[in-house]
Amino acid sequence: MNPLEILRVAIRALLRNTLRSFLTALGIIIGVAAVIAMVAIGEGAKAQVEAQFAAMGTNLLIVMPGSAMAGGARGGFGSQPTLTYDDLRAIQTEVPSVALAAPVLRMQAQLMSEDQNWSTTVQGSTPDYLAIRSWRVLRGVTLTDSDIDSGAKVMLLGQTAAEKLFGPSADPIGQLVRVRNVPFQVVGLLERKGQSPMGQDYDDTAIVPQSTFRARLAPSLGNFIGGNIFVSVKEQAETGKAQQQVTALLRDRHRIGRGGDDDFSIRNMAEVASAQQEGAQTLSTLLASIAAVSLLVGGIGIMNIMLVSVTERTREIGIRMAVGASPGAILAQFLAESLVLALLGGLVGVALGTFTASQLSVQFGWVLKLRPDVIALASGFSALVGVGFGLYPALKASRLDPIAALRFD
Repeated sequence: MNPLEILRVAIRALLRNTLRSFLTALGIIIGVAAVIAMVAIGEGAKAQVEAQFAAMGTNLLIVMPGSAMAGGARGGFGSQPTLTYDDLRAIQTEVPSVALAAPVLRMQAQLMSEDQNWSTTVQGSTPDYLAIRSWRVLRGVTLTDSDIDSGAKVMLLGQTAAEKLFGPSADPIGQLVRVRNVPFQVVGLLERKGQSPMGQDYDDTAIVPQSTFRARLAPSLGNFIGGNIFVSVKEQAETGKAQQQVTALLRDRHRIGRGGDDDFSIRNMAEVASAQQEGAQTLSTLLASIAAVSLLVGGIGIMNIMLVSVTERTREIGIRMAVGASPGAILAQFLAESLVLALLGGLVGVALGTFTASQLSVQFGWVLKLRPDVIALASGFSALVGVGFGLYPALKASRLDPIAALRFD
């Protein structure tokens, strides 16, 4: 019997009990669909984490000043200015693995346009800050070094702040915005950044030259930086090395002796991103493993039904053997039946899993990331399950004694 004939006989046998065949394949369908959907959602979660941390900046280190002490109570990092503009220049010039560094001064302030007002975060920085954050200007122009040198009263607006002050369809370029009664001209509208991993809206902000911020908006701390220093490392693999180099540089500049506590803190965002990605990967693997159990359960269901089928068709098997069918042909027929069940279940499971993943992503706003290799692996595994769990019933059928099979009632 040629393979096509074996396949035709197997399909005809399965169609005689359509409902039972469908229920048998249901375990495979659910298993494959669950694997594809869970991996797609897990990969989407990883991609979302990567996108959120990419929005923070490339290969980013955040250097924060020290803590203040009052009545025995420590205020935490950032409560006492300990970083200076000389420290900033040293980081820019003396650490070989650092690409860019910029001060970031922040305050919460009420912005007032001609007929609207909005409370948002005002940041004072330099053009390097926008390069570190990979933040482009959507319309208008960006900050320049001449704006910093001259203390120009210019402003870049995030899209959320621009919408609140001027409306969703208005063009803010050229408009005046007052911050603490200081007029700033909007020269650029920043591209949309989205949210941070903690849910902060990056687009709800206004950025002005750090020199203007110090002179007009916040009391000057002299040479001290009243905020953080954002540092971009040249290569992602060097973020740990750069952190050590910046730490050694600042300890030397601040004359901190061996065993003394740092009067600053460095946050390595690459490590935070890696921890988040590992958590997402662990969750994805766990979900896929749980879903894979459904495939095994589906395989057990195939074996159970095929054993029942062998018992029900014992007389048929005896007749086939009596007219010349070899044990190999009987074995091939029952293996073909279980393989067809598994493959059809796998194909339906792929379609169902893809549909389920897309619907979940739309409903919950998740990123959908289908992996062709996982789809191929799940389909191949379903075929392997069909062969593996169908082998025992097929062997049992092929080893029946023809005389005993013909006598079976």
